[in-house]
Amino acid sequence: MSWVFFCELWQNKLSLEPLKGLQLIGRVQVMYQVVPGGAGGTITDVIPKQKHSKDTRPLVWAGVIGLVLLIAAVTAWCYYIASLRKAELLKTQLLDLNKDGYIIRNQGGSIVFRMDFRSGTLDLDSCSKEGELLSCGRTTDRNLNFFIETVRPKDTVQCYRVRWEELVPDIPVEHAMTYTFAHWYGGAVSAIQHWPISISGQQPPKPFVTGDIYSNRNEFGGILESYWLSSNATAIKINNSVPFHLGWNDTEKTMSFQARYNDSPFKSNPGEAPCAELSYRVCVGLDVTSIHKYMVRRYFNKPNKVPAKVMFRHPIWSTWALHKTDIDQEKVLTYAANIRKYKFNCSHLQLDDRYTSRYGEFEFDQTKFPNASSMFQRLKSDGFLVSLWIHPFVNYDSENFHSCVERGLFVREPTGRLPALVRWWNGIGGILDFTNPEARDWFSSQLRSLRSRYGVSSFKFDAGETNYLPWKFSTRTPIRDPSFFTRRYTEMAIPYNDRAELRSGYQSQNISCFFRPIDRDSVWGYELGLKSLIPTVLTISILGYQFILPDMIGGNAYLNRTDGNSVLPDRELYIRWLELSAFMPSMQFSIPPWAYDNEVVEIARKYTALHESIVAPRVLELAGEVLDTGDPIIRPLWWIATGDETAYKIDSQFLIGDDLMVAPVLEPGKQERDIYLPAGHWRSYKGERFDIKEPLHLTDYPVDLDEIAYFVWV
Repeated sequence: MSWVFFCELWQNKLSLEPLKGLQLIGRVQVMYQVVPGGAGGTITDVIPKQKHSKDTRPLVWAGVIGLVLLIAAVTAWCYYIASLRKAELLKTQLLDLNKDGYIIRNQGGSIVFRMDFRSGTLDLDSCSKEGELLSCGRTTDRNLNFFIETVRPKDTVQCYRVRWEELVPDIPVEHAMTYTFAHWYGGAVSAIQHWPISISGQQPPKPFVTGDIYSNRNEFGGILESYWLSSNATAIKINNSVPFHLGWNDTEKTMSFQARYNDSPFKSNPGEAPCAELSYRVCVGLDVTSIHKYMVRRYFNKPNKVPAKVMFRHPIWSTWALHKTDIDQEKVLTYAANIRKYKFNCSHLQLDDRYTSRYGEFEFDQTKFPNASSMFQRLKSDGFLVSLWIHPFVNYDSENFHSCVERGLFVREPTGRLPALVRWWNGIGGILDFTNPEARDWFSSQLRSLRSRYGVSSFKFDAGETNYLPWKFSTRTPIRDPSFFTRRYTEMAIPYNDRAELRSGYQSQNISCFFRPIDRDSVWGYELGLKSLIPTVLTISILGYQFILPDMIGGNAYLNRTDGNSVLPDRELYIRWLELSAFMPSMQFSIPPWAYDNEVVEIARKYTALHESIVAPRVLELAGEVLDTGDPIIRPLWWIATGDETAYKIDSQFLIGDDLMVAPVLEPGKQERDIYLPAGHWRSYKGERFDIKEPLHLTDYPVDLDEIAYFVWV
């Protein structure tokens, strides 16, 4: 008889009335005995049975105690066997589930992922396992649907589908991921961008939706995906259907993943109770690069075409940072003439804010542009293509506002009866409802009209973030996730994606145009400054957006947000920004080099030529591969150094593909920098050869003001 069978039998017996005869032990009884008598019959004698003496009673009680101890020992052993069986039940592959959360180990047995349950304690007696599906039906105080399913999509990847579904409305679901096991990347762009993610302070879970981080620097940025990747080859992707809120706590070292509808802009499906569900996938691979490749191929949209090649080869020239809203016909023509005068190439000229008299109109301001048609013809004859700045707002003082209200083209307040007025950086008005086919058609017709009348080549689609929607709103087609509004807006760029530019994106990788991080300040630091540029571009790349326009060289020269003693960005800052931009997928000028001096002009010529001859051909080659793989064009150093702890933390160097490593100077007053060189065969831009089997740290490597350090794989 096995111990398991014996324990089951024992536990069943314990449920019956135990050992009924034990009550006779120690009781004094009188027994009668019949004995043979004389002839003619029998004699019956009464013989009292001898009473137990006081000396024998301790032995009896010792027996009772021993029997009780034996029962207790057997019972404890059986419960131990049962607990082992339950513990085995709550294991699936390399995941261990307990009542408060779960951990995942790698093949070597090390813990690589830990998630704690903050919305309830599982009742483990309600759990069962069938094949690779482990499910539970209760917490300690309510019913729920919970499961973890193990999936092994390939030999080198182990994935777990996790779902916690509440059955009672308005109960949030919250899981807390411990982030101390590794370095983490992804999620969203932010105003203060670090690589890897740097968490400080405490933030209760808030809606994970696209936002304008220039106007509100505590929000999540305009390019955002619910995906994170760690240096220990673990990745997590939150399902798109989740009403997802993200928080963090640097004391507990946790990131909080929460699903809720209460006090949230997320909405449940029409006609359904607002029962929250948190569902996601956790995947573990061999190394950080290979697991990211798997996740991108499995879960991300991919572009279906490469934008115009000239966008990669020649810089864009924008009027914004130079003229802001004080733009007119004469200034546009002068700007174009200077581009030719100083012998620069141009993919297209971008006419930015305030070419119309009011926001929400699509006619040129006759005062500022007395003959727009003539201006476009002249620019075309000089070899310039022109794109225009546009946005999704129609201000209340625009001639189009009243007709848009009458036709129901705006996002509405929650009841759906009235249009919602919103405040944006240029005033108050309505915001077009891009879930409404009629609003999409109206907006598209305005863009087509500009193209047909003036020969406009494309558009710069500004805004699109959900923070410009009311907290509570309604749309023609109901949307559960506010960021789906961002997705609908980005779709308006598809007809123009050869040269279009977007600054917001959510599930928008397949729009197939350039995405631009939000405006940078003309400062050196990590808060929307030069140092933020590489971490931001790497983050956008990890989120699946590979055609990146890294905003204007030198920043936007905003008042009180510019380093230096003049209205222009600091000269050294401008030069270092220019050098870095030359190694990005595309370049964009606004403050022109000739605003400084001849030396800056010569440096600008040098690096636009280098971009065209060295960088653009490699980027275009990689851009073609993106259509199939989704792999980044701009890559972190750990992409080729997956086992190196140092590579996980470097935020001031990057790769173009696997074979061009760039190390710009990002500090003021410096003409040297420390450089990390991964193992391999490298040749520097100075001609030096490095054949190294281990990573090499070059200390105080000289880099003059007109230089940027880069190394090519030999």
